[in-house]
Amino acid sequence: MNDSLRHVRTIAKRELGGYFNSPVAYVFIVIFLLLNGFFTFKLGYYFERGQASLAEPFFSWHPWLYLFLVPAVGMRLWAEERRSGTLELLLTMPIEPWQAILAKFLASWIFLGIALVLTFPIVITTGYLGSPDYKAIFSQYLGSFLLAGTYLAVTEMMSATTRNQIIAFIISVVVCFGLILCGWEPVTKLMAGWAPESLVDLVKSLSTWHHYAAFQNGGPFLRDALYFVSVIGFSLFSTSVVLRGVRGS
Repeated sequence: MNDSLRHVRTIAKRELGGYFNSPVAYVFIVIFLLLNGFFTFKLGYYFERGQASLAEPFFSWHPWLYLFLVPAVGMRLWAEERRSGTLELLLTMPIEPWQAILAKFLASWIFLGIALVLTFPIVITTGYLGSPDYKAIFSQYLGSFLLAGTYLAVTEMMSATTRNQIIAFIISVVVCFGLILCGWEPVTKLMAGWAPESLVDLVKSLSTWHHYAAFQNGGPFLRDALYFVSVIGFSLFSTSVVLRGVRGS
């Protein structure tokens, strides 16, 4: 077990270092922070609301912001390995495929977490202007981080299926968009007009939007956290199945 964790840590450290050795990482972080600021202060009417809350002006935009930015981060994880021919070399090394899969995921998730943490000036501004509920803000950040991890795991799975990063990006966006739509209120209302309530509830329970909203409302969110962890686990397992097929072919 210690050897397994050491392999995961070594690969993750290399992958995370690879992000910051490239200017692309810094460009991504700048774009992420600028878009967050634009959505919060311009489209979210942060000052006009007159409330010491980040749920609506800040966090409500993250499902849509992550929809494009997270696949942009994760599309290269395995597609680039397959395109350059290093995938076969990696899979013949004395490590298990799951170790590489988990390490790549953790490195990218940590990178996204760093970008998310760098939005802290918004929290400081909110604390300066009012008396926010910091417990609720922590819950909202946790939900945002889990949402980013879910999109990332889906993207890693899609990246393993193709050599083309653009194709991996497009498919990931479509799948993640579908996970949003199946719990979006206009869609559930439309379904309620013809589908039985049990089916509507089932579709809604599969939605990232539905479970993400629980974190924004302050919980309880144990079931919702379990949903995100389950989707991440399923996506990473599916990635291992795909790569096992590549190694066996």
